[in-house]
Amino acid sequence: MKNKNIYVSHPWHGIHPGDKTPQEMDVFIEMTPIDTMKYEVDKESGYIRVDRPQKYSNHSPSLYGFIPRTYSGEESAKRCMEKIGRTGIIGDGDPIDICVLSSNPINHGNIILTAIPIGGLRMIDKNEADDKIIAILKDDPVFSNIKDIKDLPETLVNKLRHYFLTYKAIPVVNEHPPVEIPEVYGCEEAMQVILAGLKDYEQNFGI
Repeated sequence: MKNKNIYVSHPWHGIHPGDKTPQEMDVFIEMTPIDTMKYEVDKESGYIRVDRPQKYSNHSPSLYGFIPRTYSGEESAKRCMEKIGRTGIIGDGDPIDICVLSSNPINHGNIILTAIPIGGLRMIDKNEADDKIIAILKDDPVFSNIKDIKDLPETLVNKLRHYFLTYKAIPVVNEHPPVEIPEVYGCEEAMQVILAGLKDYEQNFGI
């Protein structure tokens, strides 16, 4: 009993993504497509916190959460700037976000699952790098043959892009959008983004 963890681990710091990261990894899911509220992990306690109601008709098109023991910091911002040719971008200070596609409905968050990255959205929120890794649920009966985001239906990728481009927006005519997605990238780049997030985490937390 002495070697067993009898306490619930903090989802960000206490869960290990696994030895096969970034090819496949354990991730923590905060939200599902049926949620009408925006949930996120409270960084101090590790409990799920109600962040805000989903605005207007927006619902996440996929399971949504983060990769444990990653962090969007200096390395993540550096990679973003190199890829889009801009300066002045910083990491958003959160774990790397992930969207996981599953053909079978999963109706509640606060769970761990194994995901395989296939690409991502290079999202910038004001001047902060806020990548959204796109992944599939391991052994999913429908999506398991997908190896790269280019193999997904374009309509599904567009749904994901639309959600993140509008999930913070207030529909005011001619208002500058609060976020932008200058690039959709494939599997190889997604793994590099994850590695940058792992490096940022090690440099900032050293766990």
